[in-house]
Order: sequence, then C-alpha cells, then structure tokens
Amino acid sequence: MPAQDGSTAPDQARERHLQRRAEVPSSSVGAEIEDYLTHLRIERGSAANTLSSYRNDLLRYGAFLLERRITALPMIDETLIADFLHRLSTGDDGGSALSQRSMARVLASVRGAHRYWAGEGRTTHDPAKHVAAPKPRQSLPKALSVDEVSRLLDAPSRDTELGRRDRALLEFLYATGARITEAVSLDVDDIHEVRAAPSGLADATTDGLVIVRVTGKGDKQRMVPVGRYAQQAINDYLTAGRPGLAARIGRRAPSPALFLNKLGGRLSRQSAWTVLQTHAAAAEITQEVSPHTLRHSCATHLLEGGAGIRLVQEMLGHASVTTTQIYTKVTAEALQESYATAHPRAR
Repeated sequence: MPAQDGSTAPDQARERHLQRRAEVPSSSVGAEIEDYLTHLRIERGSAANTLSSYRNDLLRYGAFLLERRITALPMIDETLIADFLHRLSTGDDGGSALSQRSMARVLASVRGAHRYWAGEGRTTHDPAKHVAAPKPRQSLPKALSVDEVSRLLDAPSRDTELGRRDRALLEFLYATGARITEAVSLDVDDIHEVRAAPSGLADATTDGLVIVRVTGKGDKQRMVPVGRYAQQAINDYLTAGRPGLAARIGRRAPSPALFLNKLGGRLSRQSAWTVLQTHAAAAEITQEVSPHTLRHSCATHLLEGGAGIRLVQEMLGHASVTTTQIYTKVTAEALQESYATAHPRAR
C-alpha cells in the first residue's frame, strides 16, 4: 500500500537499503572496507572498473554486517558470510536478488578483503577462506518434441533453391547434432558415401551410408553418420539448389562450402540462425528455438531411442562423457513426468 508520500513498500525497502549503505563508512568495518579499497587503488593499481565492482560488492557486505550489529572484523565468522550469500540470492538484504554467478563474484570480493585483513593482522584468521563459492545451476537443455521437429523440418519450401538449402541445413543439424559453426564450416568434399568393397571394409549394413567429416572444437575431426531423410534433403539440395546458388558468385572462384548464401558465398553463422528462426516461426513453435536446440533434440531423442551414451558422446564431439550425461537427466525427467501423468497410482 502506498505511503503518505506516495512511495510503495519496495521503494521504502530500497531506500532503507541505500541508507544502510551510506552509513557503512562511519562504522569500524566500514573504515576497514575503505582501507582495503585504498590498498587496491594505490598499492595494487586496480583498474577503475574493478574498483567500482569491489566497492559495490563490499558496501553491500558492509550494510549487511551493520544490520547484524557487527562492529569489528573479529566478530565475523564463516556462518555469517554464508548467510550473507544466502540473502544475496533472495534479495532479503534489501537489494536486488543476484544470480549464482554474480554471488560468486561478490564472494571473490569478500574473500579478497578478508585475506588482506588477515595478512595485515587486523584479524587472527580468515573466515572467508573456506566458504564455498556457489556453483552455477547447470541449466538443462530444452529439446523439441518429435512432432515439433517434424513441423520445423517440413517448413522450408521444396521448390526453391533457398528452400532446398534451408531444408538440407535443418535436416543435417538434427540428424547429426552438429554445432551451427561446424555445419556452416563444411565443404562439399566433407561428405562421403560408404560403398561395399572387395576388401570387406564395408558390408551390407554400411553400403550406401553417408558420413560427414565434422571439424569441432580444437580442430578435432570426427566422422558422423547422416540419416536417410537428411541424405535425401542434401542430395536434393546438391542437385537442384546449390548449383543455382553457386552460379551467382559470378567471375569469382566458386566456394567449396556445402551451404551457400544467396550470393553464392559461404553461409554465415548469423544467417543460419535466421534460417532457423524463420522456419520455427512458420512451424508455429512457441518455445525459443536456437541452433543448439536441434543439437539438444538430436541427443535427447537418440538416448530416448536406446542409443548408448558413448555413441552420443562421440557423435556430438564431447571431450568428456560427463557433458553428454546431462541429456540422460533430461530423458529421466521426461520419463518421470510421463509416469506422474499416466500411471493411476503415481500420486
């Protein structure tokens, strides 16, 4: 309810928070904070932006300590600092709630100050030394449903050069789980078709299989199979789409790129993003869709279909299987949700 002066409760809380901040330098702890900031400025030669960040973080810390009636550094313990971090996450100290990444930055500021105070003999120990930095939440990938993927892949026109290119690009991204940068970096020569040979290097199961050589992070190359639908889309594009686009480059040397832009040059990452956004809107997909969404969808649908996690790791080019394991959590949560909805005794 507005106060007589027209301010609201949040406004009043914010004002009290600012008043507490202004009072900090007059306290003993506030003086110690100012001394540490002076040390950073004069002895450490910290940049202005760095000093500004440290000042904001430590004045918020000082305001919290003042509210707790902490008047001297020896009164601060590890539990108090942990409580400060908790209040940062909720905004209960009167300021805006911080993300875990921002809290980690504030903790770094607090640790630096306490390390300095302990080194200067202002305290006999460093209470911030063993306070754990908050770990950023590992956000789970958002995968499209199989129906949404089908609508997206059917959105591009099959009758125009750019439509054939777009369909080939989207089919490729979903079929291989490639990163968008990996896709636009491909050359036509990176696509190979396995044929049966007398030496037995290929058999009936691999004859006619299309694989692509993908160059990932750290210039590491991997060979990735391409599914039948993506093969058909790429063949259609190579036959009736790419030649027309390649001709638009004029007298310049033709581009070796697999995916070309409307002028015959290599398709850029930004343009590929636009392609996806355009067709996601045409497919009436309501959730936010990025190139990584198709990568997430590929991995999730593979695991849901029974593919081994090591296979998915190799296909996506993950250096560690722990990165791939995030998708197992996605499929487990999807299973749990389906069970809770469908099973008569789930609740």
